[in-house]
Amino acid sequence: MMAKGLNGNEIARARAPVRIDLAGGWTDVPPYSTEQGGAVVNAALTRYAYATLRPLPPGHYELISADYDVYFQAEDIRDLEYDGNVDLVKAAIRRRGLETGAQITTRSEAPPGSGTGSSAAMGVALVGLLDYIAGGNMAPSEVAEMAHLLESDELHIGGGRQDQYAAAHGGLNFMRFRDSVVDVEPLEVCEDFVREMEKHILLIYTGNSRLSGNIVDRVMGAYSAGDPEVTEALANLRAAASEMRSAIEAQDLRLMGEVMNFNWANQKRLYDEMTTLKIEALIAAMSEVGLLGVKASGAGGGGCIIALAQPDREHLVVRAAEDLGGQVISFKFDTSGLCRWCAANI
Repeated sequence: MMAKGLNGNEIARARAPVRIDLAGGWTDVPPYSTEQGGAVVNAALTRYAYATLRPLPPGHYELISADYDVYFQAEDIRDLEYDGNVDLVKAAIRRRGLETGAQITTRSEAPPGSGTGSSAAMGVALVGLLDYIAGGNMAPSEVAEMAHLLESDELHIGGGRQDQYAAAHGGLNFMRFRDSVVDVEPLEVCEDFVREMEKHILLIYTGNSRLSGNIVDRVMGAYSAGDPEVTEALANLRAAASEMRSAIEAQDLRLMGEVMNFNWANQKRLYDEMTTLKIEALIAAMSEVGLLGVKASGAGGGGCIIALAQPDREHLVVRAAEDLGGQVISFKFDTSGLCRWCAANI
């Protein structure tokens, strides 16, 4: 499978960005997305999941997670059993059918459980890496779809598709989801307004991770059971995505903030633990010094919150968040999506 012709002096690398979801998150998740159709506005960030491959003798595998200090070794692909250790890497190898030997090392620049799609970004990086050494023929959407299958089919983890498509495509996008079809519409925004968004949108890690798979099962179970509160909230979240697209195209920060607040109000209707005492304290402190809007990133219940500061008050919002133990994660918008390359093995 080493079509790139890697030798002992070369390694292959891939990186894929994490994302923030500005509106519409949850509506990309089945069965809602397949039955009602979903819509999301998200933006890829210059925070990346990295995967590196070094050739090894045939049949020999070394899998290393730099984030969790995990080392796994196997002498046969049949020994790559899912046991909670680097399972996503094992799934990528098994799904792609990597038969030659390889050392694969992974590392993420986003905290685990941050609500920024870090596991999906890693899946995209892994699929992209293995595709690269096989000749690099997969389109971004094909990489995204296979990365989604790693979690849904191989590891039986519930979730939507927006994270994988954001990681593969990069950019600021409006995405539609229906019957397993994903349409990615890049939002055309001038560079000046991009800089305004980068200046005033803040990503704040609460210090508490969460397991989105369990939460997804709970919310979508309520939707499938016909819970009117959850069903109405999901419809409002889908509408919020269209409203966010309009706000961004109008280059209106204040309207973006209003949509984020509407989105957050409906996120909190999905399940009781969407917000926490820590999240509420952070939001209250930041609101006192100047917020236009705020929402949880991803599935909520911990992880990161996304805050849109009032013009030229972002430094006060940062200070308020940090005073309560929030960790502000710096970023710019990524426009490249999945990238793959060769490097010297030193």
